[in-house]
Amino acid sequence: MRAPPHNPALSCLCLGFAMDVPYELGLVWFRRDLRLDDNAALALALRSCRRVHCAFLFDRDILDSLPRQDRRVEFLVLCVRELDEALRNEGAHPGCGLIVLHGRAQAELVTLALDLGVQAVFAAHDDESTSIERDTQVREALLPHGIALHTCKDHTIFERQEILTQSGSPYTVFTPYRKAWFARLGATDCAAHDTRSLPHALAQRPAQYQRPVPTLEELGFAHTNLGSLPIPVGMSGAQRLLDDFLTRIDRYADTRDFPAIKGPSYLGVHLRFGTISIRTLVRIAWPLHLAGNASATTWISELVWRDFYFSILANFPHVTSGASFKPAYDAIAWEQGPQAEARFAAWCAGQTGYPLVDAAMAQLAQTGYMHNRLRMVAGSFLVKDLGIDWRWGERFFATHLNDFDLAANNGGWQWVSSSGCDAQPFFRIFHPVTQSEKFDAQGKFIRRYLPQLARLPDRWIHAPWRASPLELDAAGVVLGGNYPLPIVDHDAARRATLARYAVTKAVNG
Repeated sequence: MRAPPHNPALSCLCLGFAMDVPYELGLVWFRRDLRLDDNAALALALRSCRRVHCAFLFDRDILDSLPRQDRRVEFLVLCVRELDEALRNEGAHPGCGLIVLHGRAQAELVTLALDLGVQAVFAAHDDESTSIERDTQVREALLPHGIALHTCKDHTIFERQEILTQSGSPYTVFTPYRKAWFARLGATDCAAHDTRSLPHALAQRPAQYQRPVPTLEELGFAHTNLGSLPIPVGMSGAQRLLDDFLTRIDRYADTRDFPAIKGPSYLGVHLRFGTISIRTLVRIAWPLHLAGNASATTWISELVWRDFYFSILANFPHVTSGASFKPAYDAIAWEQGPQAEARFAAWCAGQTGYPLVDAAMAQLAQTGYMHNRLRMVAGSFLVKDLGIDWRWGERFFATHLNDFDLAANNGGWQWVSSSGCDAQPFFRIFHPVTQSEKFDAQGKFIRRYLPQLARLPDRWIHAPWRASPLELDAAGVVLGGNYPLPIVDHDAARRATLARYAVTKAVNG
């Protein structure tokens, strides 16, 4: 990699703090960076402190609003448990390990910092508006006690305003952002943060904090079907998934759009919770890209989309407050009333009568995962076939996706609704049958999640209503019985969508 023109040494410095005089004792606040290797906040604390404590907070401001059965919470508990075990193994004293709290950040972190006698708290940046507000409250609560809160970049390669246009403004179109990202990347941008001094610096926990990681029940949650699903957890699970993906990365560009094929890396949930570093992934893929590996280039581009959406979130925070990135699209009159609510319920339940859409929703319900191509297909169907506000779908995905991330979820939904930055034009509308025939030609994915259609021939599985009564009977399919008739006609829905979106042209003049 070539050296970048900027000074990369500044990329992980905490704001307003010169690291020339080390602290005696610091506290690392793990959040969405649940790993020991290549952890920016941990590395910064180790450079700045003679000894460090490590803590994780099960934040009630987040947890209390979640359903009592939530795969993500169960995944999180298991990841925190592995992190605690890793710290116990790293420490030089029997009392070393992760301090685990359950409560609200402002009260819990201040009490802990005072109990431990630390001079500084270290954490990774989080640009979600609620997280910024939380960090501000914690920082202000620590300040009267002479304790600093320092945060640094960790979960992106480039963040905030590190990549700007020539006029000094944030990019709002992906392709030039990607070009600038690729041009700027240097070896230091994805270099691993050194945490090797941890065993010598890890402090022993006071007796009152030598508690095990709470169980789901102690947190007020119940077990889900996570244990029956093939979702490797923690740092070790992320590494297993990465190792597996690297055996097939050369085929990624050709397989990633086909949901019945093992094409993606499946690392989304691990990037979300930080059990693997984004820098690790880029360090591995970048040399392959430079060697001309088109699939590695495509995969890096998907990682760049992630940075792009975080940049949009940081620079245009209104997008997550219910507003469209393009204000003109807030003038659209979405379907409302009992029929819209019934159709939304059918979409949520995978009962639209369009097999690929229904199979995608069944995959989400059963596993908490949805293939990326299908997120676009299912999202487009909700917005442009059913005429339902994209925000309804955004909230549903936010509740059910294991890898839910505010920036990417909002960016994806605004993309399919054409209201976001660099979104598809409103007149480009996915045809659910054509998408099915193209990306699941043999119906393997549909049959996996809609077993009632399994005996239909490939010719009819994408649109069962086109099959004859004799063929339906032979396959055991009863339309309106064990599988619904289409709840809308796509061609008619397309015409309605074009008329609905015409208001955006009027608003734009």
